[in-house]
Amino acid sequence: MPSISLAVYCGSRMGHHPAYKEAAVAVGHWVGERGGQLVYGGGKNGLMGVVANAALDAGAHVIGVIPQALMEREHANTRCTELFVVEDMHERKAMMAERSNAFIAMPGGIGTFEEIIEQWVWRQLGYHGKPLGFLNTRGYYDTFLQAMHHSMKEGFMDQSQIDLLKHGDNVADLLAQIYPNA
Repeated sequence: MPSISLAVYCGSRMGHHPAYKEAAVAVGHWVGERGGQLVYGGGKNGLMGVVANAALDAGAHVIGVIPQALMEREHANTRCTELFVVEDMHERKAMMAERSNAFIAMPGGIGTFEEIIEQWVWRQLGYHGKPLGFLNTRGYYDTFLQAMHHSMKEGFMDQSQIDLLKHGDNVADLLAQIYPNA
């Protein structure tokens, strides 16, 4: 596995602000410019397609993992260096986790939340020790992070769980936290 093998969770939609697309391009370029590997959901729609194509354009190895049921809906990105068509979301998430050494969530919907939260849970349970973070473009994750702090304040989480998360609104700064030697 390359020293940078970043799993990116993000929307299959573009969102309403151009900053989301700009951030996706920046993430893809960052990975490619460092000779890294991008692991993502395999679609060509929305931010997923943007980050993958930007990574490919910058020379990254791109692994797409898409369930058979989403082949048409998310329009599989046949530009991927490797494209795996799997049975279901469980297999997709397992393969993405196996082929990456860090995880970030960019803006996205319920699937994005579910995938990054699962990795966060697995990290705090000790199933892996891989870093994870939120790219907080335009403050997208502000209310989520506030909710997590509220959960801690109410006694359902502790600071050590919060400390497992990296977050920031600048692509290079966030990825430097996740890959300090890159």
